[in-house]
Amino acid sequence: MSTGFAKTLLNREVLALSCGAMIGWSWVLLTGEWLARAGTLGTMVAFVIGSGIVLLISLTYAELAAAMPLTGGEHHYTKRALGYTASFVASWAVVVAYVTVCVFESAALPTALEYLFPNLAVGLLWEVADSPVYLSMVLIGALATALMTYINYLGIRFAAFVQTVITILFITVGLLFFFGVSLHPSPNPPVPQWTNGIPGILSVLVMVPALMVGFDVIPQSAEEINLPPNRIGRLLVLSVGLAGAWYIAISLAVGSALTFDGLDASTMPTADAMAAVWGSSLMGQIMLLAGVGGILTSWNAFIIGGSRILYALSASGMIPRVFSRLHPKYQTPYVSILTIGALSLLSPLFGRAVLVWLVDAGSFAIVVAYLLVVVSFLKLRRAEPSMSRPFRVPLGGLVGALALVLTFCLLLLYLPGSPAALLWPEEWLMLLVSGAVGAVFYWRGPARRQATQAAK
Repeated sequence: MSTGFAKTLLNREVLALSCGAMIGWSWVLLTGEWLARAGTLGTMVAFVIGSGIVLLISLTYAELAAAMPLTGGEHHYTKRALGYTASFVASWAVVVAYVTVCVFESAALPTALEYLFPNLAVGLLWEVADSPVYLSMVLIGALATALMTYINYLGIRFAAFVQTVITILFITVGLLFFFGVSLHPSPNPPVPQWTNGIPGILSVLVMVPALMVGFDVIPQSAEEINLPPNRIGRLLVLSVGLAGAWYIAISLAVGSALTFDGLDASTMPTADAMAAVWGSSLMGQIMLLAGVGGILTSWNAFIIGGSRILYALSASGMIPRVFSRLHPKYQTPYVSILTIGALSLLSPLFGRAVLVWLVDAGSFAIVVAYLLVVVSFLKLRRAEPSMSRPFRVPLGGLVGALALVLTFCLLLLYLPGSPAALLWPEEWLMLLVSGAVGAVFYWRGPARRQATQAAK
């Protein structure tokens, strides 16, 4: 039965949607943080391991997305395999992860623009964790939120066009950076190859799932993709490989372009590395504009994905029905889109300090969802061997088992006792509050109330 979504996305739009989601702003803002934590090679190792785990997970997603090309992705896989409660937990974890990305971007955009316009920050309001919050930055974040919300309100066709154009532009700038690094002599003293040993690698590794989240935007919008189901699976896996390669290349390039002192003094190391290899501050500003493009593509993709998972939860009666309303003209889940936009207005009020907290908290949430999807993959392989699978993973049992073990190990890294554990109180409070909101929805969901009343 048709849900009313328009099938408009083709190969180029699907890849732009997924890659643009995964290659956001972090490669400009947080590269210095990764290199400081683990060193150049340590960061590379963290991304090789992290993207390898995500690649295994993406294979399970690819098979399930091709078998069940339904809006909401994880929501349907886990519901079919594991039932109502597991589906709600997985779906809500995706909501938390996607919303944290949108909230991240609304705070990251003013930070990026401040690098281009040093006098942009005016009207000091307060400080959060020693990070000043300015009225001008809050207003910029709010205006950008309104713009991105409106783009998505107008429909996925326009949003996909914007996504494709900006993705092509910022990837072109990145390729120019790589070419410049190949011509640039090694600096002295260089950024250390290794920093803090295994704890340093782990502290970067725990951020990778949040940085690579985005391939699952493809199954979220599956009913809006006008391609054969098996093609959806292939594009999903391809996008993960491309994004992992991008992060590794950027980390190695920045580590090869800056001195250790230069890295320590830089607030935007990727832009400073671009300026260093080309000997021009203008090139650094162009790189920063590419980073702004990454903010917009990631933000755009996660509004799409987040609104679709909210739609799926609502259509199943797990959260209020209002979230599954489609706009009669634009065929978008406009209530869900407006809700995400409203939440994105909050983060600029917390300044730059909130950015790392959002990455870590969102990363934990998405790993919970990944774990449940992998379990669903294995369960359906055993319980429904004859289910139509247009994209079938070779050695699926082995791939699923490896993905399960590695995802579980990744989840342990966030817990107390790990050298890369989430911070208390900031990051844990984010998760506890979002979990409490989810618990209220779970207990008061229309479908659950109806089932309870019927049982009486």
